[in-house]
Amino acid sequence: MKKIIFIALTLVMGLASCQSSKVNISGRFVGSQADMVYLEQTTALEQILLDSVKIDENGRFKLQIGNVAETPSLYNIIFDNERIPLLLMGGDNIELNAAGKVARNYTVIGSLESELLQQFNQSFIDGAVKLNGIIAKFSDGLSDEQRKEITKEYSKLYLDIKKQQLHFIIENKNRIAAVYALHQRLLNEAYLFNGDSDVIYYRTVADAIAETYPESHYLPILRSQIARMDAQISLLSQVKETTIPEISLPDMFGNKRSLSSNIGKVVLLQFWSAALGNSNTLNADLKELYTKYREQGFEIFQVSIDTSKAVWINAIQEQKIPWITVSDLRGESSPALGVYNVQKLPSNYLINREGHIAGKDLTGESLEAEIKKLL
Repeated sequence: MKKIIFIALTLVMGLASCQSSKVNISGRFVGSQADMVYLEQTTALEQILLDSVKIDENGRFKLQIGNVAETPSLYNIIFDNERIPLLLMGGDNIELNAAGKVARNYTVIGSLESELLQQFNQSFIDGAVKLNGIIAKFSDGLSDEQRKEITKEYSKLYLDIKKQQLHFIIENKNRIAAVYALHQRLLNEAYLFNGDSDVIYYRTVADAIAETYPESHYLPILRSQIARMDAQISLLSQVKETTIPEISLPDMFGNKRSLSSNIGKVVLLQFWSAALGNSNTLNADLKELYTKYREQGFEIFQVSIDTSKAVWINAIQEQKIPWITVSDLRGESSPALGVYNVQKLPSNYLINREGHIAGKDLTGESLEAEIKKLL
């Protein structure tokens, strides 16, 4: 008797498992001449057409698929050359309805993930359509003022769309719908938000998905993307640190000061010599600039081409130099001169926040103008 009961339970459980891996999709599409509905599965590598069905005279249709994963996966319903994205998992019973253009006017019930996808997707598509409408306003006959207004309108809408996208991702970070939202891009857009900062959102979603859907096949994909972004950021960081030749020399107190430690600021790399006797005027002009722009991220890294420590330190103290000043006391034999190909003193290089040389031997108004631009 016990054996019979066990076999019966096993059969029931097997049947339930089989049923739970199935998904039923039904609905009604009206307002189009198209009469076929297609079901497509989207994988990381390809899109696979799974099934198709003809709608009846009232626009109704039914589809069923088996062997659906226990965690949500991306599928598309295709009608009239438009796609409705769905996130389906075994056991879902989906109802879809749409009138006219299905991608912008559909409703879905029976799947929380697919309902979230609809919420995001329709807002995102509407925004993209409006952006294209603004672009269409441009023409050869517009005045500069009209172009400026259109550009302003475009920029505001673009930022609004991005804010909504990022808000959706954070609000639904533990849902596969957020994974979908992470990968949506507007026209000609390479990044989700701002290049390096994208990894923050990917990591936030991955950590939350690991709690909600630890078996999701999207999780290792996210982890791989995060690892690739981290590697790229690390590589770019190394490139930035070596964009300009390094100078690491002692200051008047014997402490090593490195030029690369100022990456992120606008830096004036100044070569000078206290022994030449013209440094008072030079440093007086630089003091005005330093006082004016230091709080905005301006720094001076001054390399002394002297051989007498006493002369160098005396000039620093008399002139009350407030910025970084270093020297190896090797005079014209200093390797720093050769690295930067310095042919005369004083000489300077203006370096932007990214560590790239933006100007050479700038003085007076031209130097200040360039500093202001870079800041």
